[in-house]
Amino acid sequence: MERSEIKRIVAEINTQRTIMQASDLAGLLKKLKQSVVATEDTLRETKVGLTVGRLRTHEATEVSDLAKEIVKKWKGDVDEEKKRKLAAVTAPKPPPKPLGPRSWKSDGISFPSLGDKTRDACRNLIYDALAINSGAPSDLIASRSTSVEEAVFNNCGQESNADYRTKMRSLYLNLKGKENPSLREGVVSGDIPAKQLAVMTSAEMASEERKQKDKAMQEENLFKSLGAGEQQAETDAFQCGKCKQRKTVYRQAQTRSADEPMTTFVTCTHCGNRWKFS
Repeated sequence: MERSEIKRIVAEINTQRTIMQASDLAGLLKKLKQSVVATEDTLRETKVGLTVGRLRTHEATEVSDLAKEIVKKWKGDVDEEKKRKLAAVTAPKPPPKPLGPRSWKSDGISFPSLGDKTRDACRNLIYDALAINSGAPSDLIASRSTSVEEAVFNNCGQESNADYRTKMRSLYLNLKGKENPSLREGVVSGDIPAKQLAVMTSAEMASEERKQKDKAMQEENLFKSLGAGEQQAETDAFQCGKCKQRKTVYRQAQTRSADEPMTTFVTCTHCGNRWKFS
């Protein structure tokens, strides 16, 4: 029964119960009993529970007994509803199904063909690399992928030649690297524009951690390369920043252009710390 019809019957009972025949009241109660699906919302909105409840003390037995029966039934229905809601809230939820890595296929991306299978394939690869662990919308990643491919294509004379393929391979490998999420995020967010990415070297695309390691390795190799033939001199002129001792050896070398000052390489003989300055 629609709530509007329940409200109509409630209004009829409330306004005419004192003058209505017992048989007519009983007829309305039977109609409510058969047609009303009792829920908390229904009883609260229509006030039908209050109206029927008042009839439990009606002088006519057929009315009062029927009203008591309805109230008891509706109370049971509401209690069952509460139990179902509680069970739904407290029931253990199944563990989420693990999702596979995002890709242009899994995201349902269908790029318009460029009429060049190599370019089409490269655009898909860039999408797959940018989508790794990304929560960005698929249309945004698709737009970035298109811009990157187009920028590289234009830089290579608008030909999918060997230079184009080499560059696209380099971009794919650098973008998908697990240790370099900041590069992917920068491209997707737009902080690294497609035209800038298209001309970046592998060294420039490397993560900050990788850059620091490469720099440390270069300095280590530089120290070693100056070792064998270079004369080292002992001095107490330099203080080690690590152990604060002044027991050091140093050597100098021209590592830049001739008009630049020489670089001094210092090694602490106490703790092994090394540093350089010009």
